[in-house]
Amino acid sequence: MNLFSQSGPKPNPAALQQTKAWVYDLLKLKPDTDISVGQLQCREPDCPPIETVITNLSQPAQQYKIHKALDDIERDDLIHLFQTE
Repeated sequence: MNLFSQSGPKPNPAALQQTKAWVYDLLKLKPDTDISVGQLQCREPDCPPIETVITNLSQPAQQYKIHKALDDIERDDLIHLFQTE
């Protein structure tokens, strides 16, 4: 059984690019640092219906999760997320 799926609403490409720009800025990452930003739909009980996963692929890799669709993420959400990690 697949508990996570990438099917469902696709994020707006502009929202994806904006979120990536905010991540680079807020984490003060170098332009050559690889990151991954993806939106997952969870089918498991008590799991948020959609969450966005942000992964900084430098060593060691760091992963952050927001229980929002990518299109709904605002800069303040990321500020809060990175301050609490």
